[in-house]
Amino acid sequence: MPFVPFVVTHQTQLRVSVAIAVLAHLVVVVLHGQAHTRLAVGLNNWQQTYVLTVIVLAPLVALVLSLTRYARTGLWLLLASMLGSLIFGAIYHYLIISPDHVAHLPPGDARGLFRVTALLLLVTEAFGVVVAAMLLRSVFKRS
Repeated sequence: MPFVPFVVTHQTQLRVSVAIAVLAHLVVVVLHGQAHTRLAVGLNNWQQTYVLTVIVLAPLVALVLSLTRYARTGLWLLLASMLGSLIFGAIYHYLIISPDHVAHLPPGDARGLFRVTALLLLVTEAFGVVVAAMLLRSVFKRS
């Protein structure tokens, strides 16, 4: 049987990159949510709404859009949601002193999980921003 090389199209690259960014982020979000629950670190109403819409749902919608003819819209949504998530996490986990700050957590066995996932959130969100920005740049170069 002859070797047939796998050709990676721009669409395939887009879909795979977005899927990796979104799914890696989702795994970390779920683990970080578990740490919040185990440490009883609550969020107020607007923060819960922000987390649900911007941090959880918007990247998933962006992923779905990236699989359709609305891929460019999906990339813009991914960029906005990951940037919004990155800023929110940096402020609440590292700048504002509160029970949500990595250095001021309440006692509990999930402190390590909280700290690691807070850092991984920054990493996955920065990755999502870079992926979206690079793909948008390549889309605009092609048009």
